[in-house]
Amino acid sequence: MGNILALDQGTTSSRALLFDEAGAIVATAQQEFDQHFPRPGWVEHEPADIWQSQLTVARDALAQANVAADDLAGIGLTNQRETTLLWDRDTGEPVHRAIVWQDRRTAGLCDELRDAGHEALFAQRTGLVIDAYFSGTKLRWLLDNVDGVRERAEAGKLAFGTVDTWLLWKLTAGRVHATDATNAARTMLFDIHRGTWDDELLALLDIPASVLPEVRGSSGVIAEIDADTLGLAGKAVAVAGVAGDQQAALFGQRCTQPGMAKCTYGTGCFVLMNTGDEAVASQARLLTTVAWGIDSKLTYALEGSIFIGGAVVQWLRDGLGLIDKSADIERLAASVADNGGVYLVPAFAGLGAPHWDSYARGVMVGLTRGTAAGHVARAALEGIAFQVADVIEAMQADAAVPLQELRVDGGAAGNDLLMQFQADVLRVPVVRPRHTETTAAGAAYLAGLASGVWSADDLDRLWKPERCFEPAMSEDEAATLRQRWIAAVERARGWEG
Repeated sequence: MGNILALDQGTTSSRALLFDEAGAIVATAQQEFDQHFPRPGWVEHEPADIWQSQLTVARDALAQANVAADDLAGIGLTNQRETTLLWDRDTGEPVHRAIVWQDRRTAGLCDELRDAGHEALFAQRTGLVIDAYFSGTKLRWLLDNVDGVRERAEAGKLAFGTVDTWLLWKLTAGRVHATDATNAARTMLFDIHRGTWDDELLALLDIPASVLPEVRGSSGVIAEIDADTLGLAGKAVAVAGVAGDQQAALFGQRCTQPGMAKCTYGTGCFVLMNTGDEAVASQARLLTTVAWGIDSKLTYALEGSIFIGGAVVQWLRDGLGLIDKSADIERLAASVADNGGVYLVPAFAGLGAPHWDSYARGVMVGLTRGTAAGHVARAALEGIAFQVADVIEAMQADAAVPLQELRVDGGAAGNDLLMQFQADVLRVPVVRPRHTETTAAGAAYLAGLASGVWSADDLDRLWKPERCFEPAMSEDEAATLRQRWIAAVERARGWEG
């Protein structure tokens, strides 16, 4: 009865992991799905691909472990955030492909909102900057650009959701239209202080409130799923935990006290620092966001979002052909002693925190005839670490709390060269846990907490370090590298402006 199924719906794949009562992963399944790029800067997913891939891996993981419905204590759901869907309430048919968080099509609308003087209001209510990254302007685009959609929305016939909401709708055959506070907080429509949708912001974006889901807690019974939906026989199973992927990772890393921070190295990189019951207003254009909502109480975090992290390695593989598989990057980067003066700013989709420049584009500087593939590979990895260091520096200033250590997870956290360089430029230990599946673990922990499988103390005991990377580079060398990086970033900024 102590098994928890974690559904981890990501940007490029859907995954399912089954955790036993000891917190061990006993089954896992993963399925990639197609990415669509209809125009430069546009990124879309087919909603059916999101749903079918997630359902398939959920059934596969349960079948691998031969789990019955009675053996499943609950389900935790975590998801790519900000990705925006809109569908018909009666038929469940989407009106358009999902607009992915990376999509920049609404940068012009964001400029208009800023020019009209609304930035301070959005920051105060939502903790967010006005940026195409978030769901609100994507939803507005769908209302304005898909034939007949605005009329149907205003008539109460359409439902909006981020990916968690879409999956809850599909899992419950349309019975539940809900989200949690962590996902709601990423829409530019949610007052993070009152914990409610905000009528003034909805009016500014011309979005009818009738499309919005109900906001529920991150830990607690959110929906009941018929067992046969999951390919099981027996009683219904509760979805008892929901959180956006980065908040789930923060919970999975057990960063439950103010000042504790983690970085997830995925397609993008995401740094979150717990600020407790205080929604700290950033002076450095970081995001103030909801970490989780448990027992009607919101916990807050500062967040720095880096659009291109591991995706730069994919670019070296697929775009330039420098490596055959992503894992080859470490060996290639280690083939040279240093970056040879090369700096790669991977602003392929603009720059996120703390710059928020939609018009920045990628640059590589410092090239000479002596530049080799190893220097480019090393510069790519170092560019990831430099972006994280920029965010951490701003975060420490905002929170007025010195960082003691950085807990890390995600695919690139397994890269020892990158983690060592991260410790070198941050000047604090970088700690990699024994299990780096912290996003899925966080979703499982939120569900297990609500289901009585674990207590908070139990969860703290489940987290164990695997390796600690201590700073080894001299402070002077680290400072010089940072200065050169900052100069490279300046060359990337405003390129499309």
